[in-house]
Amino acid sequence: LLALLLRRVRPGAGPLAVADQAIAALDAALAIGQGRQGGCLVLQFDTLQAVCDRLGRARQSEILAASVTRIRGALRPGDLLFALEDGCLVVALAPTERLDLESLVRIAGRLHLVAQQPMQLGADMVQLTCCIGFCHARQLANVSGQAMLHAAQVATDEAMQHAPGAIRAYTADLAQARADRDSLRGSFAAAAAAGQVRAHFQPQVSTDSGAVSGIEALARWHHPERGLLMPGAFLPAIEGTELMAVLGETMLIQALDALQEWDQAGFRVPSVSVNFSQHELADPELPERLKWHLDCHGLAPGRLTLEVLESVVAKHCDDIIVRNIRRIAEMGCGVDMDDFGTGNASITSIRRFALRRLKIDRSFVRGVDGNRDQQQLVTAILSLAERLGLETLAEGVETKGEHAMLAQLGCGHVQGFVVARPMPVEEVGSWLADHRGRLAEALRIDVRSS
Repeated sequence: LLALLLRRVRPGAGPLAVADQAIAALDAALAIGQGRQGGCLVLQFDTLQAVCDRLGRARQSEILAASVTRIRGALRPGDLLFALEDGCLVVALAPTERLDLESLVRIAGRLHLVAQQPMQLGADMVQLTCCIGFCHARQLANVSGQAMLHAAQVATDEAMQHAPGAIRAYTADLAQARADRDSLRGSFAAAAAAGQVRAHFQPQVSTDSGAVSGIEALARWHHPERGLLMPGAFLPAIEGTELMAVLGETMLIQALDALQEWDQAGFRVPSVSVNFSQHELADPELPERLKWHLDCHGLAPGRLTLEVLESVVAKHCDDIIVRNIRRIAEMGCGVDMDDFGTGNASITSIRRFALRRLKIDRSFVRGVDGNRDQQQLVTAILSLAERLGLETLAEGVETKGEHAMLAQLGCGHVQGFVVARPMPVEEVGSWLADHRGRLAEALRIDVRSS
């Protein structure tokens, strides 16, 4: 009956686009009605790109075809499967009297398990992980096939935020979060052009001398309606888009402008650190662009430090990102691995990326002064860095006790609220002057006491 209704949705029409076919199937399922309940699931493979990078793009169709065959075999009679052009799979569930939310959870779990089973393709063993979002018809105020598919896609987007292998059900809160992200994404470029996206700066200091060893530029969005937005509020909206390049360019220019300003004011800031996303690091023109900006500001390459997430280093071992980072390091810029300890980078990848310094993640720093296990973990990281010839910086240091213990263990630099909170560029000069005065006073006290 469902198939018959589907064929009658657009009589005499040519082949429907796959998404339209899925919507038509959902509409047909809803049309059966009479107390029965329908639902929709969307599956998205979150490791497909990595697998295709390893096996070659030519294998993508083969991998997807094998996955479709496997998942179709796990469906119930009457359920329909559609493969969208973007690689997502849509399952239109046949309506039944007993299809409640609990049943949908079980179906999603079964498909999740089937989709992630290893498969043999020729001489290669392939295993994908996937995220699944689903929606039950009664979760929607205005039920239609298009609304149900959109809701399941919203749930899948949320699952992808927690990849790999996450499952999420649609809720009204997810829809509102999606609308908020879309709104932020749509207004970000104009906000950056209007000067609403600004760098705030957080100093880094030596645990040996207390002197400023660098300053990190951190993005803040001064939103006219929502107030000050931290990166966690707007980065998910722009990640994976060209807007990441807009953010990176904005932070780079503001950071170099600030460094030039501090030089002119007579403050000694060795370098400024800027975070670069995977999207930016994959730009073949990045090294030349950095060189051009440094030349325009009259700054030596050593005055700029790139911060690269450990997760990026862990995933990329032999591609344009490795080439770019090596070229940037050869120019003389510093390269720091950010959030070290959270991304499973191997020693081989650390060596290959020509790093200068490891930034120890806050999760290892928190409570290090009173936790023996934390001290042992930090000691192991410091020992690894020493053997690899790398400097170390602990981030997120909030207390004097943590600062003192990190210095005792041999960590070279610290950054965090115990030193200073991130501040607008207008406040940095005063902080630098005060910090210089405190160091001079401490030196005079040491001289008198000796």
